[in-house]
Amino acid sequence: MKSYLKTKDFSVSQESFELHYDAELEMLVTHPQPKDLSPYYDSEVYISHTDSKTSLTDRLYQKVKQYSLRKKVKLIDNQIVNSKKLLDFGAGTGDFLVKARTKGFSVDGIEPNEKARLNAAKKGIVLHENSSALKESRYGAITLWHVLEHLPDLDGQVEKIASLLDKDGVVVVAVPNYKSYDAKFYGAYWAAYDVPRHIWHFSKTSIIRLFDKHEMEVVSIKPMLFDSFYVSLLSEKYKGNKLYLINAFFIGLWSNIKAYFSKEYSSLIYVIKKKN
Repeated sequence: MKSYLKTKDFSVSQESFELHYDAELEMLVTHPQPKDLSPYYDSEVYISHTDSKTSLTDRLYQKVKQYSLRKKVKLIDNQIVNSKKLLDFGAGTGDFLVKARTKGFSVDGIEPNEKARLNAAKKGIVLHENSSALKESRYGAITLWHVLEHLPDLDGQVEKIASLLDKDGVVVVAVPNYKSYDAKFYGAYWAAYDVPRHIWHFSKTSIIRLFDKHEMEVVSIKPMLFDSFYVSLLSEKYKGNKLYLINAFFIGLWSNIKAYFSKEYSSLIYVIKKKN
C-alpha cells in the first residue's frame, strides 16, 4: 500500500504515523499499528471514556451528545423489525444504553476500557470487557458509534457482528469520512484521523465493500451534521489557532454545505442488514 498522508497523535503521545491507501477497500490504514493501543487511550482528555465537563470543548461535546443520544435511539427504534434487544460495541460510559433502556430496549454493551466501564456501572449499566461473554446471544440491533475505526482484525470483527445479529436485525455504524471537505481542508491536522487509536479510515465504498464480504448490505446512509463542527474545532486547536471557535464554525458549516451536494459529510451513519 502506498503512503497517502503523514500525521501524528496530537492528543496523547505526539508520535508520527502514516496513512496507507488500501485500493481494494478504498480506505486508509494507520501505519505502524502499535501492538498495545491501551496507553494511547490513557488520557484525561479522551472524552468518550469520561463524562468530563472541564473545558469549553468538553461542555460543547456533552451538550451535543445529549441531543444526539435522543436522535440515535429514535433511529434504531425506527429500524427494529422484531427484537428490541440491543448490543452497543464500544459503549463508553453507557449513556446511549441508558437512553435506549428508557425507550424499552433490553441492552448489552461492550467496552474494553476499565475506567469507562466503572463510569457506566454508576449509571446502572454493566458492560462486558469483550464479546466472548455474550455466548450465543442474538440481537435485533447492534450499534457501533465511532467504534469500528478502532477495532483490530477488521474482518474478524465484522464476522462476529454478523454472527450476533438476528436474521431481521439491523447494524448501525457511524464512522468519520476521510473524503469530506473538512478532512481535505485540514489534511494532517484533521482530528478525525486520531492516530493510532483510529486504525482504519473509511469512505462510503469501504463500508459497502467490507460488509458485502460478509453477506450484509448498506440499506441507507445518513449524515452526522454536528461532527464537522466538533472535528473542525479540535483540528483548529491542533493547529494552534487562538480563534479556533470562529474558524471551526465556518469550516464546519462550509463542509456541511458542500456535503449537501456531494453527500461526503464529515461523519456518516450506515444502516446495514443481512442479505435475503
